[in-house]
Formats: sequence, structure tokens, C-alpha cells
Amino acid sequence: MNNRFYSMLITIFIAGASISSFNISEVAASQMQFSRLKAITNTVKEEVRARPKNVILMIGDGMGVGQIEVARQMEYGKDGRLFLESLPNVALIHTYSANNAVTDSAAGGTALAIGKKTKNEMIGVTAEGAESESILDLFKKDGKKTGVISTNMVTDATPAAFTASVSNRWTGQEEIARQQLKNNVDVLLGGGADFFGPKKQNGKDLTKEAIKNGYTYVTNRNELLSATGAKLLGLFHPSYMSYKLDRKLIKSNEPSLKEMTEKAIEFLSKDNKGFFVMVEGARIDHASHAADITSVWKEVIEFDHAVNYAVDWAKKDGNTLVVVVADHETMGLSATEPLNIEGLKKVKATPEFMVGQFVRNKDGGYDPYSIKSTLKKYANIDLTEREIKQFSKRIKSTEGKVYPQYLAAWELGSLIAERNHAGVVNRKVRSISSTGGHTANLIPLFAFGKGAEIFDGVLDNTDVPKRIAILMGYEF
Repeated sequence: MNNRFYSMLITIFIAGASISSFNISEVAASQMQFSRLKAITNTVKEEVRARPKNVILMIGDGMGVGQIEVARQMEYGKDGRLFLESLPNVALIHTYSANNAVTDSAAGGTALAIGKKTKNEMIGVTAEGAESESILDLFKKDGKKTGVISTNMVTDATPAAFTASVSNRWTGQEEIARQQLKNNVDVLLGGGADFFGPKKQNGKDLTKEAIKNGYTYVTNRNELLSATGAKLLGLFHPSYMSYKLDRKLIKSNEPSLKEMTEKAIEFLSKDNKGFFVMVEGARIDHASHAADITSVWKEVIEFDHAVNYAVDWAKKDGNTLVVVVADHETMGLSATEPLNIEGLKKVKATPEFMVGQFVRNKDGGYDPYSIKSTLKKYANIDLTEREIKQFSKRIKSTEGKVYPQYLAAWELGSLIAERNHAGVVNRKVRSISSTGGHTANLIPLFAFGKGAEIFDGVLDNTDVPKRIAILMGYEF
């Protein structure tokens, strides 16, 4: 191993990959540290010889051990297992950002994309604001195909971190859409169609430009499943893709995350060069923000089905690494002993959908009868007059730093969670959180396939793309 590569290994693996340089004499001063470095180096040497051709990085947004455990129990019972729990290599990940002990999705996604810490709300740039290549960019430079999939808007947080660089996630989404197409990402699937349209792009329709540049453009499940071509752009919703729980109620024709994953791999694996794809189950996070335990269950299971498909494909291929991780945990979710699983299974719609069924009063509030009847119909909860008054008072509050448009839905979700004895951060803590309820809890990583053994122990989120880069022989 040459000195340059050896120095890079020291930089990445010693002290959680948080230092930018290291003096080899300091390593020698600690026999324990040196022995650990030697063991890791030997592992890396072996894995580099077995370099994967393809990498599938799957991110469950906001998915901590609590979300996994709640979904496991609600889907399979206490003796069951999610598929992702069967993967052979497991690690734990710290997620803090450059300026906060608790990351938002922008900084968390950026750490997984560029291998560097940045400040909350920043996308694809360092804490100093400098643009930085993502792991996706390195695959692209190596002549490999690349793709990004999300049930979020493709211009938001995690998918944006792999495909663009802007100083602020909230004000930069129009620019992110332009960069994603300019950077020639081969497959781009998810929500966020509004940011590609003329109203957001100074009269230009980016989807038409994409078609001219060789993309097959699809807008619903049927079009996706029959799509052919070299490059693929699929935008299935003006904003976020719909929650799994609501899709039958609204008669949605959006594809599942598994279907998007299947089609993306089909497109990306057409030639023999290899590919990188990031697959995000984004609405796990949104459901967790709303304390919507029923949707956490449904969204985690949808994500797990996509993981199952990706791993089955990797097994057949024999030359693919699959890494499953999260960008952070949301709302400190836990599977409490008195959790009313049967009650939560009877919830038929998300809080967001239910709020949409409320009838407005002349004073701007909601009609009490519409609140009562909606909760009874969709959540099997019979509110008292006093409870309706308390709820109405809560949703009139302007308290809260982020996502004010979801205040009523979040409050409703907390009410339903409390009724069913769910373990979740309370509404007061969420309201004063700059991230809307994220936590600094460790999140799990699961890995399968060629090179998976390199993921082990307690790591930093920046280690994930760095270790992928080492496996691929890329300088990062």
C-alpha cells in the first residue's frame, strides 16, 4: 500500500474520521490504536481487492431503532423480523451536524453524500459554504450510471445533497432542479414536479428540456412500469409523494418505493459499467414528525420491501454492495409496553388527510362537529367537547419554528399517539425544536454484499461515503 493511501486510511478511520490530518508518530505512541489501525487496514486491503461494481445506498429518513421496532411489532408481532434486520453487517451511526448536536435532513444528507460535516439547512456544501463532490459524483466521473429515488421532492434535503450544492435547502430548490439535470443524473424519481415547471423556473419547463436531452419522462405508476430508454425522469406529485396510508383514499396512481427501485435498477444496469443509486424512504420522517405511528409502520414496511428487492437483486448479481442507513432519528419514537397496536391498526388515514376533512368556521377555526366526526370515522376516537376545545386552542398557536403549515396535522397526530400510549417526544419539545423534533439518537446501519464487512462498530455519518469511496478506490 502506498504512503498516500495509507495516510488516507489513517485520516478516515482514526478518531471517527473527524480529523483532516494525522501524524503517524502519534499512532505509534498508542499500541492499542496502532493494532486497531492495522486490523482495519488489512480489512480494507481485502475489500478493495473485492471492489463492488454497483452500490445501492438506501436511506430511511428519520428511521431510528424505535421506528424499526414499532413497524416490526405492528407488521409481524413481537417474534417477527423486518427483512433489513436479516442483513449480516451492522453498525451504529452518530449524526450531529457542524453547528448542532442534532442534525436536520440537509446536513444529515450532506454528510452521507460528501463525507463532510456541514451546518443545518445547507445542501452539498461544507460548513464554510464550499461546494464539494458527492459520492454520486465520483461514480459519475468513473463512467458509471447514477440515480436518485425519493418519496420526498427530489429537490429536497437528502436527494438534493447527492446531486446539487446550495447554501440553503429552503430557498434553493429551483436551483437544485436545474443542477440535477445539468449534472446528468441518469435516473431521477420522486415528487417535486412543481420545481421543474415554468412557474418556478422563470417560464422554462425543465421537463421538456429533459426530454430533449434524452430523458424518458413519466408522471404516474403506469407510465413508470412501461418506461424504456437510456435516462429516466419521473415526477409523480407536485410536492411530496402521498403517504402509503392515504393512497387508496385519494385514488393515487403513484408508484411504490419498491417499484421505483426496481425500475431504476433496470435502467442503471443496462450496460456493464456499474452504477450508484440512492433510494430514500422519506415519509418515515414526515410521519414521525406528526407522531403518526400508523404511518410510521406503513412507511417503514414500504421501505423494507424496497430493501428486500435490492438485496435479492444484489444476491443474483453477485457484484453489488447494499447499505441501509438513516440520516437521523425523528421524535424519539419507542415501542412502549402499553402501546395500543390494535388501536393504531384501526387508524385509516394520516393526520394530514384528516385535517383536510375538517370544515372551516367563519373565524378561521374548525367546526367542532367536523373534528369529532372525522376522528371517529378515520381514527376510531370519540372526542369529548372539552378535548375538542383543547385541540382547537392548540392549533391556533403560532408556536413552533419549522413547518407551520403542518401544525394542525402534527397536533392531531400527537393526540392520536397519546390516546394509544405511544412513546414519542411530546408536542412542547417538538414546538421548540429547530428541526421540528429530530433527536441525536444513534441510528443503525445494515449492509450486505461485496465489501459489506467494512461497515462495523460505532461510526460517524461521514464515514459511510468515505468507506464506500475506499472500496471503489476513489479519492474523496
